[in-house]
Amino acid sequence: MRQELLSLPKGLAEEVSKNLVMVARLIDEDPEQAYAYSRIALRLASRVAAVREAAGFAAYATQKYSEALAEFRAAKRMTGSVELWPVMADCERGLGRPERALAMAGEPEVQKLDKAGQVEMRLVAAGARRDQGQLEAAIVTLQSPELASSSVQPWTARLRYAYADALLAAGREDEAREWFGKTLEADKDGATDASDRLAELDGVEFVDAAVDLADVDADVDIDEDIDEDEDDEEGDDPAEIAAAERASDVAEYYDEDDEEYEPLEQSEADSDADAEDDRA
Repeated sequence: MRQELLSLPKGLAEEVSKNLVMVARLIDEDPEQAYAYSRIALRLASRVAAVREAAGFAAYATQKYSEALAEFRAAKRMTGSVELWPVMADCERGLGRPERALAMAGEPEVQKLDKAGQVEMRLVAAGARRDQGQLEAAIVTLQSPELASSSVQPWTARLRYAYADALLAAGREDEAREWFGKTLEADKDGATDASDRLAELDGVEFVDAAVDLADVDADVDIDEDIDEDEDDEEGDDPAEIAAAERASDVAEYYDEDDEEYEPLEQSEADSDADAEDDRA
């Protein structure tokens, strides 16, 4: 890419380079913003193959498959390279034309691809078979020396995952579980969700730990409140309790019209006060 940009005036080359850097930085986390930067670069230097390729990938990331295909074709014409062949075929799938993707899988260009490119083409072809409802054909398409190999390559996890997913779609659950497990062994970077798929097959449910902790805290608070109430009750003065009970008895049961009513015994202080009143 550097060599291609050297064909541009220095100031223009720097401006185009800045936009391409932003495309590469944002294409995974913010595809729409990456696409916007790619359009700026494309407007500034549409005759540079690297710019057309970057614009193609940005359009592909935002599912603008027709636009992406046009940019990839332009880049291929400029460079003569076939490395974009698999992603061009996948654009055909995105446009709802799986038959064209399958036709591209049988073209001579595939033989010119490196090993990674051929595996990618196999993945696209299997996807096209599934688009047509041909699950068993998709499974057979993925069966290859690369799938059977025990060595781990950059594309190993994706190939095994696609195979496991196709098996599961075909109702071959036990085999799918086995290959999701093999995917997990090769997926050191967590590029796939193989662990989640395995858990789902095994009936494991993930619970939100934050919710559980909140429930535990609530239970603890309730228990603490109960304990505090019990402590308060235990700390009451027995004399005060007795006085309160006597007051309650008088309030509840005193009835002057009741013939069976008998007044409560007076305290010594009350008796002395009554005697003094009588002398007066």
